[in-house]
Amino acid sequence: MDLAVQIKQQFPHFNAELISEIVQHAIEKEVTKDTELLREGQFIKVIPLVLKGVLKVYTKHEDKELLLYYIQPNESCIMSFSAGINNQPSKIYAVTEEDSHLLLIPAEKLSKWTKQFPDFNSLFFLQYNLRYSDLLDTINSLLFEKLDKRVFDYLKEKVLVTQNNPLKISHRQIASELGTAREVISRIIKKLELEGKVKQSATTIEILDL
Repeated sequence: MDLAVQIKQQFPHFNAELISEIVQHAIEKEVTKDTELLREGQFIKVIPLVLKGVLKVYTKHEDKELLLYYIQPNESCIMSFSAGINNQPSKIYAVTEEDSHLLLIPAEKLSKWTKQFPDFNSLFFLQYNLRYSDLLDTINSLLFEKLDKRVFDYLKEKVLVTQNNPLKISHRQIASELGTAREVISRIIKKLELEGKVKQSATTIEILDL
């Protein structure tokens, strides 16, 4: 499919001039699963627009990670946008959760395009709202929910964003993304299995109660 046509289909509020600018200056890229796109402390050179696939955004302290949110098709990374437009280092990590088709927008174009194209600006206002809601959900989950509910909600969300069930995922990965220990996750997954909510094999976990 012609790139301009695809952009118009996925971002219908973008006008023709903005689409022409994106086609001219953005880098179209196919990125395989588990590719690191951004790390904490790195200065932003490009901002991803997701055409296909899923990105995972998280923060990290020592060997513990905390999943912040996913970026799905027709979305972008507001944390990258904020750091890029202000010429500040990134405060987050971003990796591909699935094989992904991305448009990489040069950070040097952000200031000009947000002033020149209200359509472009509105995309990132929407992303601010979405991510603010995601972060509130994460905080509420950390403060008020029991860990077994957090684990089950995490697994259900991953099924929804990746469209994969069963999930090919390890207890260690779950523990890392939820900021806890593998042994704790193993006990919780076993409990969820006894409750009939999940079914696990050596390499996968299937959600039975969506």
